[in-house]
Amino acid sequence: MTMSITELDDETVHNMSIGAVFSDFVGKISSIDFHRTKDLLVTASEDDSVRLYDIANATLLKTTYHKKHGADRICFTHHPSSVICSSRYKMDSNDESLRYLSMYDNRCLRYFKGHKERVVSLCMSPINDSFMSGSLDHSVRIWDLRVNACQGLLRLRGRPTVAYDQQGLVFAVAMEGGAIKLFDSRSYDKGPFDTFLVGGDTAEVCDIKFSNDGKSMLLTTTNNNIYVLDAYGGEKRCGFSLEPSPGTSIEATFTPDGQYVVSGSGDGTLHAWSINKRNEVACWNSHIGVSSCLKWAPRRAMFVAASTALTFWIPNYSKLNAESGAADVDAGV
Repeated sequence: MTMSITELDDETVHNMSIGAVFSDFVGKISSIDFHRTKDLLVTASEDDSVRLYDIANATLLKTTYHKKHGADRICFTHHPSSVICSSRYKMDSNDESLRYLSMYDNRCLRYFKGHKERVVSLCMSPINDSFMSGSLDHSVRIWDLRVNACQGLLRLRGRPTVAYDQQGLVFAVAMEGGAIKLFDSRSYDKGPFDTFLVGGDTAEVCDIKFSNDGKSMLLTTTNNNIYVLDAYGGEKRCGFSLEPSPGTSIEATFTPDGQYVVSGSGDGTLHAWSINKRNEVACWNSHIGVSSCLKWAPRRAMFVAASTALTFWIPNYSKLNAESGAADVDAGV
């Protein structure tokens, strides 16, 4: 169904189109995540469902429902059938704000208590059993899958957003006023080793991603501005502004080669830009309204966009071959 990521170029990205649609959700999809090494995707939705997909064949493998806690933010652990999921309902420090779930037999393997309000950012370390959560209670908590108790706590201003780099050595925390703080994962208790400011934009950062090579950082703000920063010095490499989307945070994603950025927009379109050329490569109709979730598959020429439906986007080979096809027609073949 999908081609390898080494073949990405402007034409391939421009000719991406919808290859599969899943529209059986009741309510918005709030979070999606790809497994790092397996062809799997997991979604969490307002209908309290967690769904597991095979992305190589675009098939739904499993659905579990979580009526008591709901399903909000979600990410894979290293195991292909285990996920961490944040709760949507009942939130105080005595409630299970995070759950370690087995999709295989629909069991909760561990509860994690501590956050007093909704978790808005969640990410798993790529190298060990650590994971991080950022909450509207103005805290970032660091956890270990094997232990119930919180392993580390950072208190800060504003809505926190967290991300590990692809090597798991550094993590970034965004906070009020466009400040991005970088921490050494092994000695975060010593405080940040660097702080960047997104110049001139004081909107809160609602999403951070590192490129696979660790050289770039992608920020999405609550007013739908997107920035690509140099991950070492913090300089802005490029920036893009999108239509506002009141009540819905959009998400942007790097392609695995770090050459392109793809994002949703408040007018229901999707956009792709070349980072090096700083130009728009594609603009598509999402066909599903404003996309609240958007991620590119780690090892595939594929991205997934979601709102109240889930869409798989892949290269359209008929479009890619259209020029040679047109030549055949003109020749009377």
